Amino acid sequence: MIEQLCARFAIEGRVREAALAAYRRTAGISYEPQRVVQLNVLQAFLVEGLRESDLAGTTGYGYDDAARERYESLLAHVLGAPRALARLALVSGTHAIVAAIAACTARGRTLLSISGSPYDTLRNAICDAPHCLVNEGIVYREVALAPDGAFDLPAIGATLRELGDATVFIQRSRGYAPRRSLTIAECEGAIALVKSIAPQADVLVDNCYGELVEEREPSHVGADLAMGSLIKNLGGSLAPAGAYVAGRADLIERVAARVYAPGLRDALGPTLGMGRAFVQGLFLAPLIVEQSLRGLDFFAALFAELGYTVDPAPGARRTDIVQAIRLGSAGLLQRFAAGLQDAMPINARFRPEPGPVPGYAEPVVMSSGAFVGGATIELSCDAPLRSPYEVYVQGGVSAAHAYLGALFAARACAAES
Repeated sequence: MIEQLCARFAIEGRVREAALAAYRRTAGISYEPQRVVQLNVLQAFLVEGLRESDLAGTTGYGYDDAARERYESLLAHVLGAPRALARLALVSGTHAIVAAIAACTARGRTLLSISGSPYDTLRNAICDAPHCLVNEGIVYREVALAPDGAFDLPAIGATLRELGDATVFIQRSRGYAPRRSLTIAECEGAIALVKSIAPQADVLVDNCYGELVEEREPSHVGADLAMGSLIKNLGGSLAPAGAYVAGRADLIERVAARVYAPGLRDALGPTLGMGRAFVQGLFLAPLIVEQSLRGLDFFAALFAELGYTVDPAPGARRTDIVQAIRLGSAGLLQRFAAGLQDAMPINARFRPEPGPVPGYAEPVVMSSGAFVGGATIELSCDAPLRSPYEVYVQGGVSAAHAYLGALFAARACAAES
């Protein structure tokens, strides 16, 4: 495959040699967790017993929308949660997370992030933006991660004993920050600690980028709610929009009241004919996630061969679909994004330029050419122009496309040296 890509697209010299070495390095990587996940999803479909008529959906208010009800039931089963709220009205993972935090955190209660500072746009929504949650009376605190990137369990314990009660927040993925992502096993230990000290605390987990990467999900290990986007992993590249919150039924009721209106519960929300895409996307999602992981391992191996620092390392067990590559300069970030853009199925002739993004202090350069706007299960990258100048590569619906994107990005970076 790599030899064919290099020949067809004129990849030569050092990049070609590094690519061949990277391909050999990744050839033996096992993706066994995705086999388990695929079986889990297949089992959920068989338990649910969908009918063709369930996929039709509704318009207007969306009363008795069978597509929505069956999809949410499927999603709850896959995520190990009692209940799920998955709606077009939730326009992003950040929207779902903020709605869940606001629903679970009354005025005067503390929101405690135990995975350090959240990603830029979420922290902005909590602390800095007009009408942010802090301005609505929520108290915000955070516990930094330990130097090795794990939870700082002693500090978490001390803070919880001081507070007595809190809404506890965990961000699994690195987001766009120089920190590693957190495993489900690590989340399990942190949640157990929280519940042992403050049993009444609600634990909310930002599950973005992490769905279906490991055998278990946050709800399997004690999280009260997990939130994320439907145009990332779970959408299987087919979901056209939307986000979800999954977890305890009483908390889902609170979130529904926040998203719609008190008293309406979760009875509203049309799928507008998109139910088939949601359900089929979930059916395909384990295969798409595996393709993403294969592509990201190649990105990691190729850029490691070229002398860059990468995290995770190729073949390391992954907990999300984000690959960090430390390029070291703003110029290389822009070259990488431009090279990757050249491989996109949509807008390949566009040239990424750094620009302002709401919630970010620095300009951000992005590369994307998705069939669904902003769908980071499709191949893309984001890079805030700040030290240590890391680029964050996400997704990849097919490994072959990810290989090509990696080759183009590497060639563009090599042109500077």
